[in-house]
Amino acid sequence: MNAVSSVACAIILLGCTIISAAEPREIPLWPEGVPELRVPAEPAEKVEIGKDGISRRSNVSNPRLVVYDIPRADPAKLRSAVIVIPGGGFGILADQHEGSDICRWFSERGFVAFLLLHRVPTNKFENPNAGPVLDAQKAVHEVRRRADEYHLDPQKIALLGFSAGGQTALVAAANPPRFDPAAAAGSARPDAVVLIYPWKVGGPDGKGVRSDVTIDAGTPPMFIAQASNDPASLPQSAAALYLALLEAKVPAELHIYEAGGHGFGMQKRDNAAGTSDWPNRALDWLRGRGL
Repeated sequence: MNAVSSVACAIILLGCTIISAAEPREIPLWPEGVPELRVPAEPAEKVEIGKDGISRRSNVSNPRLVVYDIPRADPAKLRSAVIVIPGGGFGILADQHEGSDICRWFSERGFVAFLLLHRVPTNKFENPNAGPVLDAQKAVHEVRRRADEYHLDPQKIALLGFSAGGQTALVAAANPPRFDPAAAAGSARPDAVVLIYPWKVGGPDGKGVRSDVTIDAGTPPMFIAQASNDPASLPQSAAALYLALLEAKVPAELHIYEAGGHGFGMQKRDNAAGTSDWPNRALDWLRGRGL
C-alpha cells in the first residue's frame, strides 16, 4: 500500500469513527421482558415523515432510552440529566420535534439528554397512560442507576414531557414506583419536572387535577408552559395544576403564552413568540434549581 492509499484509508477510518461516535446509544428499559400491558411486536415499529416534514414513530413494543451525550471539556464535572417524553396521544410518538430536537438542544447546553421511546399504541387500553408511566418511572430509575457511567449527579434528573408525554411525566412523578418497589424505592422519582402543553391533566369536572395524581410536599418542583389558545390542552387545567402545587408548597412556575396552539414542540410558529421562548425559560428555571 502506497502513502496516498494509507492516508486515504486513515481518513475513511477516521470518518467512520466520527460517524459511529455520533450515533446515539440505546438503553433497553426491560431487558428481561416488558411487563404488562404489552404492545404486540407486530406490526413492526416504523418511522414515517408526515406532510409537514416531521417524522413520527409508531408501534413501539420495546421501550428504551436513546442517549444524547456530547463529551464535555471537563469530564470529571458531574452533569444534570433530562429525560424527554414525546407526545402523540398514546397512539404514536412525535419523537422528532418533541424528542430528538429538544434532546440535542439540551445536550448542546451541557445536559446528558435521554429520549424515552415508551410503548405505543396504548390509546385503546382502559388506562392509556399505565404502560408509558411505568416506562417513565423505570427510565428515571435506569438513568439514576447509570449516573457514574454518564458522569451524572444522581440528584439532578429532570423529566420533560410534551402533551400526552406531559401527562405521563406528571403521573409518573406524582406516584410511587409501579415496578419492583424494593429495587425502585427512592430511585424512580425525578428531581424536577417540565410540562409543555400537558394533555388532560385537569379533573373531569374542569376543576383540580387528575384523579391519578396526588400533589403533596414530596412532589417534585414543576415548570409548566403552554398557549392560551391550545384546543387540546386547556390552560385552565395547567392553571389548576399550578395552584395545586402552590397549595402544597411545591416550587412551581407557569407560563401561558397568548398564542401558539398545540403541538409546536421545537417548531417556531409565526406570531407566537412563546413557541420559541419556552426552551430558554425552562432552561433558566432548571438552572435556577441547580440543574
